[in-house]
Order: sequence, then C-alpha cells, then structure tokens
Amino acid sequence: MTVSVLESLGSAQELDKLPCRQVDPEVFFAESPADVESAKALCKECPVVAECLAGALERREPWGVWGGELFVSGVVVPRKRPRGRPRKYPVDPYTEAGAGQAA
Repeated sequence: MTVSVLESLGSAQELDKLPCRQVDPEVFFAESPADVESAKALCKECPVVAECLAGALERREPWGVWGGELFVSGVVVPRKRPRGRPRKYPVDPYTEAGAGQAA
C-alpha cells in the first residue's frame, strides 16, 4: 500500500498549500483539452505529485488529472482529444480561409 498524500505532508497547513487546493477542483475533471493541460501544469509544481499518481493508480481512478497524468476510463493517456470526429479529408488552408477568392 502506498503512503497517502495526507501522510506524506504531515499537517493540514501544508495540505492547503498544494496547487490542487488553490483552484476549483473541476479543473482536474475538465472536458476541454486546454483545461486538462492547465491542470497537468499545476501538478508539475506540486511536492507530492508522485504520491498522488501512485494513489490514483492504486485506487484505479476512472478519470481526471491525478499526479500530473490524465486518466480516461481508468487508463493513463497522454492528452485529451477534443470532442467530435476528425475530418475525413485534410483541409486546404487557402480554400477554407477564402484566400483563393478574388476581391
């Protein structure tokens, strides 16, 4: 069994100083890829990032950012994909922006 984050810190005052305690917890369960990356960046500054990740793996967290890693369906994934389907064909940036049209 891993050491809990609470045990590794030792006091409630130290716990309140953690980056995850200073922002809205919803950030760590965000839908947008930008918000997920923001949450992961907060974890980089955390003194207990390793303990947090170990605890999440042990508890088999189903989703969210834990210890600087993103969990989706209980599996660590490198980044969150945006909603929707990818394009079937690549987009020509000139055509889409209207750059090829005469004024």
